[in-house]
Amino acid sequence: MKYIITGATGHLGSQILKEVMKLVPNSDISVGVHTVSKAKKLSDQGLEVLPIDYLNEDMMVKALTGKDVFIYVPSKSHDSFSRVTELENVISAAEKAKIGHILAMGFIADQANNPFDLSAFYGYLPRRLAESDLHYTIIKNALYADPLVPYLPELIERKNVIYPVGKEALSFISLEDSAKAFAKVATDDELRQDGKVYTLTQDKNYTMTELASVLTEVSGHKIGYQPVTLKEFGDMYDQGGEGHMLASMYKAGGMGLLDTLTDDYQKIMGRPATGLKEFLTLKLN
Repeated sequence: MKYIITGATGHLGSQILKEVMKLVPNSDISVGVHTVSKAKKLSDQGLEVLPIDYLNEDMMVKALTGKDVFIYVPSKSHDSFSRVTELENVISAAEKAKIGHILAMGFIADQANNPFDLSAFYGYLPRRLAESDLHYTIIKNALYADPLVPYLPELIERKNVIYPVGKEALSFISLEDSAKAFAKVATDDELRQDGKVYTLTQDKNYTMTELASVLTEVSGHKIGYQPVTLKEFGDMYDQGGEGHMLASMYKAGGMGLLDTLTDDYQKIMGRPATGLKEFLTLKLN
């Protein structure tokens, strides 16, 4: 089996690559990167490094030809139109390359009434794959728990969690657990079912008062919950033009649309996902 992983130098893609390398020989793995010269460490490990530009169909077809499993991690963009345009090129190239199976990253914020800036893309993804000629599996992630670690000093200083989601709960998964599940599904014929959609979450979701309690326990500093408005949150965290996207995500959270829980991780890995308290404790020590 020949595998190709895109986004292999990004947060999730690099973690998926690390986990796939534990399961199959490096000689069976190719990685798609925007700048080949920046991926010398990967080629030094015996991986085939290929130039990838999601908007260059010919380049995509060349990279995907001869591959059995394509792990597709979308590029980082802040609007659905950009990602849908990218997806159309990816699907067209995958069909022309006659790729064996595409394993695509989704997100829980994909409901029809979800106001998240990227919800249209995540809602479009399964429908577009379903009407394509491709064999596919989708793995949807809950919110990543990892950003809570570098964010914690700010929350300690503020003495409050400030996410504007009211009394609703949020569900989480760690990047590491997500990557392990991606690698397992990619390399397991029984799990890599055509048309299957998995949703990765921990076994508990958290209201903001519950999240504040966990953060208090792991940090040793009293942290409460005092939400700001959606506009205030967007203005506060608008670095890189991400403010509106982040605010729209927490608007969805305030509507109860980001609290999904499943046992899919258990089904894939044979054990529960790492709990939030355990994850934070490990990262902080």
